[in-house]
Amino acid sequence: MNPRLGSLHTYPFEKLAKLMAGAAAPAHLPPIPLYIGEPQHEPPPFVLEALRQGVSRLGAYPATAGTLELRSSVTRWLERRFSLGAGSVDPATMVLPVNGTREALFALVQATVDTSQAPLVITPNPFYQIYEGAALLAGATPYYLNATAENHFAPNLDEVPQAVLDRTQVLFLCSPGNPTGAVLSRSYLARALDLAERHDFIVAADECYAEIFPDEAAPPPSLLEVAQETGRDRFQRCIVFHSLSKRSSVPGLRSGFVAGDPELMRRFLLYRTYQGGAMSPMVQMASAAAWDDDAHVRTNRQLYREKFDRVLPILSPVLDVQRPAGAFYLWVDVGGDDERFTRDLFTRQNVTVLPGSYLGRTTELGNPGQGRVRLSLTATVEDCVVAASRIRDFLNAR
Repeated sequence: MNPRLGSLHTYPFEKLAKLMAGAAAPAHLPPIPLYIGEPQHEPPPFVLEALRQGVSRLGAYPATAGTLELRSSVTRWLERRFSLGAGSVDPATMVLPVNGTREALFALVQATVDTSQAPLVITPNPFYQIYEGAALLAGATPYYLNATAENHFAPNLDEVPQAVLDRTQVLFLCSPGNPTGAVLSRSYLARALDLAERHDFIVAADECYAEIFPDEAAPPPSLLEVAQETGRDRFQRCIVFHSLSKRSSVPGLRSGFVAGDPELMRRFLLYRTYQGGAMSPMVQMASAAAWDDDAHVRTNRQLYREKFDRVLPILSPVLDVQRPAGAFYLWVDVGGDDERFTRDLFTRQNVTVLPGSYLGRTTELGNPGQGRVRLSLTATVEDCVVAASRIRDFLNAR
């Protein structure tokens, strides 16, 4: 067996299951799960219909590069959503479909890390654990960059030692952030690109929550936008990750894409051809339909706004909570032991949240997730309101 498997950390939901072992919730209260970022809104009917129509295409192997139909749909969305301008993104060389961005985030690091160079992979802390696992299994060492309230949950790139930057091969960014909901500014993204150019590394931007935000007039920017604005019209050193799971509420479709630097994409396609990462033809057909439509996304976004509108007034008197700049999480300081808070909330109110310490790693500055919990507002509006009321009651009774 690969000895690097031994370096992997237990996944957060496995830790949660262990924490809850033997805990009993009140039987008279229906369970409300707020611990996992799994959208529960109804999938768009037209996407399901396209999926059904795509069954007729199952008689042939799909190409790893995907159909021109899908890549063109993605290209149109990128140019439309991020004001890149027609013709800025070449569907033939700058876009690849992937079976959910989770596998693509992992695969990218396997394809790009050069183990002869004592590689480092920089990841925000707290983070989506795939960043870390990908680095460890590729033979790289993760370098954790803390995202805290003090730096507005935007890890300070200027605090990274020059020696670390010189060994860095991939910098992971997540905007809007999981679990913090923070949106990285254009100036921040430009700084990341400057450092990548100076120290010869790739910027991998996880933008899977980019379509969930509170203000229609201020959508989160993309790394591709900033690359173009700073004269990098070929998106040099950039790769972005987008998914239909959050945007279109179809997590089971396992559909996303990567886009960016054509040279990087060329080599990544070679890797994926051997990996076996081709997307099912019927999923490609449904995905093309989803990327071509924005109306269902606005409806989806409004549902999340309604949840924040109704939940925040309930929680504000008992917790220090703010509306995030993006995504569908509340990253809440509970003022103490996050594991104990999680278990006690479950046993008294049958609401399950995720301890923040499970999403972070301990550095010399501590674990930035310690004392926080992540609340995922993916349930129905009514269930989110009930859960917030139960959390309020739980805190008032302590």
